[in-house]
Amino acid sequence: MKMVPRYLVMLAAYNGRQWIAEQVDSILDQEGVAVTLLISVDTSIDGTEQWVSDRAASDARVQYLPHGEKFGGAARNFFRLIKEAPKGDFDYFAFADQDDIWLPRKLLQAANVIVERGADGYSGNVTAFWPEGRERVIVKSQPQVEYDHLFEAAGPGCTYVFSRSLFCQLQAHLLEKFVSVQDVTLHDWYCYAFSRTHGFKWEIDSNSYMRYRQHANNQVGVNSGLKAFRARLAKVFDGWWLSQSLLISTLVGVRDTPFVRSWSNLRRVDLARLALAGFKCRRRLRDKFVFTGLCLTLVILRQTK
Repeated sequence: MKMVPRYLVMLAAYNGRQWIAEQVDSILDQEGVAVTLLISVDTSIDGTEQWVSDRAASDARVQYLPHGEKFGGAARNFFRLIKEAPKGDFDYFAFADQDDIWLPRKLLQAANVIVERGADGYSGNVTAFWPEGRERVIVKSQPQVEYDHLFEAAGPGCTYVFSRSLFCQLQAHLLEKFVSVQDVTLHDWYCYAFSRTHGFKWEIDSNSYMRYRQHANNQVGVNSGLKAFRARLAKVFDGWWLSQSLLISTLVGVRDTPFVRSWSNLRRVDLARLALAGFKCRRRLRDKFVFTGLCLTLVILRQTK
């Protein structure tokens, strides 16, 4: 008899009362899998905590971590979930946002891909949708390259699924680094970097099994349009981007590898070396060129200062 995959889904919430019910329903209605949902609420003002408590009281599949914690961002909330998650007898572990809609076979598809491809980590494309009815598939499934994990995530964290083996190692690592990891801004980037640097195989599905809601309060959302591009540029030029890359490289244990050492001092010559490696650092072709161009721009700016 074929065993039904058992999932622990970890959902980070904050002022999510408007959308969380639809998201939770789509998680609990997943086909072909057994789901336990663990929720952590960043202190909210819209009644999210009460809704979560009530839902847990009415459905044994829903659990939550004690209310009252203040995180100030999704990454710290997800790091808490990883740290506190019970391993139990779960086969797979997954992340969820509070405002999306999962298609019924999202989790079953992830388990099938992991088994068929011999993978430990999974993510996928998503279908972004806006209040006015516009939709667009966001493609993140370009071929992985040698160092992309040090500079970008594997796609939206809400598509991530971890095998038991990978999650147990990630959790043990996070327990050891928990104080330092609080300075990491993007949990999905960090978890992908940990997976790749520790020898785990990661598959990025070219299919979309979730509707990725876009609204004014998205912390990250879809990086599209001129406004988003300008915001990314600002993060490059204020030092956030490479500082985060170096922090992540340090925490996952590859700061002293030849590649990271070659640019870690961020001198002009280091940035030039990084520019030359641009096609090994991002997956999408356009991003490869942008990455290279930004590194060269930083070289020029260092010269003019």
